[in-house]
Amino acid sequence: MHKMAKSHVVANVPSVVSKLLLLGILMATITTTGAQIGVCYGDVADNLPPAREVISLYNQNNIKRMRIYYPKRDALEALRGSNIELMLGVENERLQAIASNQASADDWVQRNVVAYGNVNIKYLAVGNEIESGPFAQYVGPAMEKIQNAISRAGLANRIKVSTAVHPVILQESYPPSKGSFRQDHRAFLDPVIGFLVRNKSPLLLNMYPYFSYISNRGSISLQYAVFTSPSVVVQDGQYGYQNLFDALLDAHYAALEKAGGGSLRIVVSETGWPSAGGDGQVTTKENARVYNSNVIKHVKGGTPRRPGSPIETYLFAMFNENLKRGDRTENNFGLFYPNKSPVYPINFN
Repeated sequence: MHKMAKSHVVANVPSVVSKLLLLGILMATITTTGAQIGVCYGDVADNLPPAREVISLYNQNNIKRMRIYYPKRDALEALRGSNIELMLGVENERLQAIASNQASADDWVQRNVVAYGNVNIKYLAVGNEIESGPFAQYVGPAMEKIQNAISRAGLANRIKVSTAVHPVILQESYPPSKGSFRQDHRAFLDPVIGFLVRNKSPLLLNMYPYFSYISNRGSISLQYAVFTSPSVVVQDGQYGYQNLFDALLDAHYAALEKAGGGSLRIVVSETGWPSAGGDGQVTTKENARVYNSNVIKHVKGGTPRRPGSPIETYLFAMFNENLKRGDRTENNFGLFYPNKSPVYPINFN
């Protein structure tokens, strides 16, 4: 359970001006010049446009980075010759075979990376959110073998190998300087951290202030969660925190420093805010627009603990996904509807 300093929860109700904007602006132009923003292309849906149209939508909106969760053939073909940087996932269900056999890793890299030499692959995410459970033991060895395969293919200088984790790995997160990893996750984390340090690869972190907020509404304000607090909310020694995004990120940096990973950079491989589902007060189009718009502006700079350098960040997700299981909010994280119209406008000017 994530604990933050107590402050008032403030409801965020769309203003008349916002409603007019929602009616009047037909396209959300995502301008990433000078920013560090990508968008995750999830496809747990049966009504999405063809991949070539999706790539065109990225280009039309000047989205320069993409994350996909497995080697999606039509997307990889559509990305050929484009300038879009890609984070490509190695499927969770493939990890055991890859961890056990270098030939399996070599084959995966040949079929999904080398075969797409004119796709701008930047990261390979070896597994997604499997810090515990039956697959966790295979992540570190699979990363090593995928790295070997990348090196053999002469691509080690171009492509970084990592894995995507989420805040369940933290034992403590408040205040951020006390950030530490759970002992029962160290058997998974220590080899991963060692690998990342040796290979100068970033840690990938799926991080959602939304989930921290809805779990702790008595002690976290909505303003703090969506970047609209007018002043510092949490003072942590020399560091002042005005938003939950920075506090969560710096808690992970503090934990890394305690675990031999102080040299590592974190890439926020997922973040977002649902526009529907839930109670209808927190999960609104306006709150989603405010959060994602502020993420795009905010990540041009650093955090209190790591100032000065941009925070490479991937918004989740490009589309609402109608087949995702769980709470109905899971179906409503998209920036666009499947018909390619924007769920809400995002203004970066």
